Amino acid sequence: MHYPVNNASLYCYTGGKAFDPAKPTVVMIHGVLNDHSVWILQSRYLAHHGWNVLALDLPGHCRSGGAPASTVEQAADWVLALLDAAGVARAALVGHSLGSLVALEAAARAPSRISQLVLVGCAYPMQVSPALIEASLNDPVKALEMVNVFSRSTLAPPPSALGPGTWIFGASTALGKHVLASNPSINLFHTGFVACDSYRNGEAAIEQVTCPTLFVLGEVDQMTPPKAAKSLIGKAKNARVLMLPGGHHQMTETPESMLKALVDFLRT
Repeated sequence: MHYPVNNASLYCYTGGKAFDPAKPTVVMIHGVLNDHSVWILQSRYLAHHGWNVLALDLPGHCRSGGAPASTVEQAADWVLALLDAAGVARAALVGHSLGSLVALEAAARAPSRISQLVLVGCAYPMQVSPALIEASLNDPVKALEMVNVFSRSTLAPPPSALGPGTWIFGASTALGKHVLASNPSINLFHTGFVACDSYRNGEAAIEQVTCPTLFVLGEVDQMTPPKAAKSLIGKAKNARVLMLPGGHHQMTETPESMLKALVDFLRT
């Protein structure tokens, strides 16, 4: 489904269900060089079990038009504008990596409109090494391979997202290349990394959040190590922390556990 947002068309995957104003709504926000498809298991389940799902492609990514947001704050404004365009008064926000910062900032800017906040693979500050930022600009394919190794506890854990034998590393590499190619005018990899690295409002933002917050962290996450979320967890008013046994991409490395965590939290 496409929504007109900020004079552009923003794509949201709805899990195969039409929007129903009577149901609660969940907005799912992806990370750097990803799109809505990283939430495929979780979004489809929620859509078929009582929730409206809006799993968006961030502006300038894949099916969404508009200029890519260069900062977390700009991306948060897009999310809030999406709620307006969809006619959603109040929603839960679920964000992964860069998307977790976007969800956090949006929840801080409009606390009365956010019912629950889920921060997956979150860290603050979300520092990106200068070597990776440089590689994302000058050799993005090499940088993508590096990130996919760092992001995972193993390259093909069974049963994996799509069943035994799924090659998570290969699938994620292919997705990253697809997203990168979707916008030939702007390097989405470099833009996303700079947005993560430059965000400085995390601790102030979490203090403005009034809804329940769930942190979902990977025990062996090398991209956003669990200890890097401590400053946010310590300042959150109503927070739960769940540690999952995988790396940075909990949606595909530990998909069933990720789904259960979402469902249990959103039902409360």
